[in-house]
Amino acid sequence: MAETKDFKEPKGLPEGWKWVRLGDKDYFKIVGSGIEYFEGFKNYLSTNSVQGTKITHIEDVITYKNRPSRANMQPKKGKLAFARMRNTVKVLLINENLEKDYILSTGFVLLESKIEPKFVYQYLISDFFNTQKDILAEGTTQEAISNDDFNRIFIIFPENKLEQRKIAEILETVDNAIEKTEKIIEKYKRIKQGFLQDLLTKGIDENGNIRSEKTHKFKDSPIGRIPEEWEVVKLGEVSFITSSKRIYYDEYLTEGVPFFRSKEIIELFNGTFSGATLYISYDKFKNIMNKFGVPEAGDILITAVGTLGVVYLVKKEDLPFYFKDGNLLWLKLREKLNKVYFVKCFNLWYRIQEDDLIIGTSQPALTIEKLKKMLLPLPSLPEQQRIAEILSQIDQTIEKEEQYKEKLERLKQGLMQDLLTGKVRVNHLIEEGAENVST
Repeated sequence: MAETKDFKEPKGLPEGWKWVRLGDKDYFKIVGSGIEYFEGFKNYLSTNSVQGTKITHIEDVITYKNRPSRANMQPKKGKLAFARMRNTVKVLLINENLEKDYILSTGFVLLESKIEPKFVYQYLISDFFNTQKDILAEGTTQEAISNDDFNRIFIIFPENKLEQRKIAEILETVDNAIEKTEKIIEKYKRIKQGFLQDLLTKGIDENGNIRSEKTHKFKDSPIGRIPEEWEVVKLGEVSFITSSKRIYYDEYLTEGVPFFRSKEIIELFNGTFSGATLYISYDKFKNIMNKFGVPEAGDILITAVGTLGVVYLVKKEDLPFYFKDGNLLWLKLREKLNKVYFVKCFNLWYRIQEDDLIIGTSQPALTIEKLKKMLLPLPSLPEQQRIAEILSQIDQTIEKEEQYKEKLERLKQGLMQDLLTGKVRVNHLIEEGAENVST
C-alpha cells in the first residue's frame, strides 16, 4: 500500500537546486539504534520530552544498565533527530551538550547529512517535509513512518554549500529573535507573579510603595497577615452570584443569539474565539432578558465545570449572548469591588482556597453556594485601582511581546516558503559577503 504514496519528482526546480530522497546514501545516513557504554548518569529524552524544537522536560535520569529499552539512540554532534509520528513536529539539531549528557528514544529518527545540517534542520521543521511524513505515516496504535518511507520522502536543496548555509543563517536569525522574545515574555510573567503575591498580601500604599511590616501596620486574618486597613469579605457579600435559566437540547439552533458554554468562554479568555456553534432564538432570549436579565458588559463569568475557575470580564463586543446553566457562574460585582482588580487577582485567591471551593471527584465543579463563601482581601477602592493598574500594565507588556512573537512566527513561515523552495535566492548576499571579505 505504501508504494501508492510515492512522491513524484518535483518540477521546476530553481537553477542550481536538486532533489534527493531521504534514503539516498550519497547524502544521508539513517543511524540505527544502539548506544555506547557510559559511566554514571545520563538524561533520557522521549519524544514527549520535545515540543517543536525545544526540550520541555527530562523523561528520566538513567544509567547504562538501568534504562528503558527505548532509551537506545546515541546522539552525536551535527546529527539531526526528528520524531516519526504523524502530526508532530519534534526536531533537534544535536549539539555538544546533547551528545555529552543525553540518550534519545527510538521514537526519533537519527539522521546524518552531507547537506549542511542547519539547512536540513530547517527543512525538517517545514510544512514541505511534515506533509510528506504525515501522508506516509501508518499504524494501528500509533501512526508513524517506517524506515522504508525514507526512500519515498524527498528534500530539495541548493547544491552550493554557501547558499545552504546562508539560508540556514537567515532562518536561524529569526529563530533567535523568537527565542529572545519568549524569554522576555517568561520574564514578565515571573515579574507579574511576584507582584501579584506581594500586592495581594501587602498591597500598595498611597505613595505607590509596597507595604512591609517594618513600615506599616498589619493584622492577622482568616487568610493570613494583611494590612491593618484591609477587610476580609466573602465574595457573596460583595457580588450577586447566579447562573442561567435552563435551555433544553431541542431549543438549540444554528442561528440566532449565540449560546456559550465553558468552551466558548475559555476561548474568549485566551483570545482564540472564532465564533459560536450553538444559538437560541431571539424570542427566547428576549423573554429571558425581560424576566430574569442577561449578561451585560462589565459582568463576570466563571467556568464551573471542566477547566474550573477561568474568570472572564464580559465586553461590549461580546453582546448579545446567553450561556449554559451549570457550565458557568454569573457575577455582578457590587460597588465595593473593582472589576479589574477582581479579574486580575481571582486566580490567586482561587488556588489558595481551591480545595474548599470544589465539589465532586469524578467531575469536579464550582457551585454558587461554594463561591459565595470564597474569602477575599479587600483594600479600599483607590488601592484596588492602583493594584489593578500595575497588573494591567504588566499584562499589556506581555500582550505586546506576544503579538511581536506572533509577527516573527509569521515572518519565519513566509521566509521558509520562499527560501526553502528557492523562490527567493540568496546568491547576492553570498557574493556581497565574499566582496566584504576580500576588501
